[in-house]
Amino acid sequence: MIADKKRVLFVCIGNACRSQMAEGFATAYGSDVMVAASAGLAPAGAVHPVTVRAMAEKNIDIEDHFPKALRHLSRAEFDLVVNMSGSYLPNLPADCLIDWDIADPVYMDYEDHCEVRDEIERRVMGLILELRRGPGPRLRGQGSGRLDL
Repeated sequence: MIADKKRVLFVCIGNACRSQMAEGFATAYGSDVMVAASAGLAPAGAVHPVTVRAMAEKNIDIEDHFPKALRHLSRAEFDLVVNMSGSYLPNLPADCLIDWDIADPVYMDYEDHCEVRDEIERRVMGLILELRRGPGPRLRGQGSGRLDL
């Protein structure tokens, strides 16, 4: 039931690489516990083709995804915002904001791009496992990317 799921927003700069990968992994692996979305502070024109290729290697198709600005989600409410932008995010409609320090792979070669993808996959899986542990107090961001439930 959707009411039991956490609404999670993944944010990066262009919504072309990191947040798209996180949304893809969250949707593919954690749709039982979350509804994922992604957005960027300064959205790119398209999802980076290397990101689409890297995700396809994991059997996750994000070819139809497109970059979105935070303003497109301004009326949505989120239980958790995962910030991968490295920037301060004021006034986001979320109960909890956590920061993940993840390098932007936009100008990286394919191998390094895949390393970033794999780090995002590990972190998203960690988040999913935390959410699957069941109901508890409200999520509290720790700044380190760790959540206490």
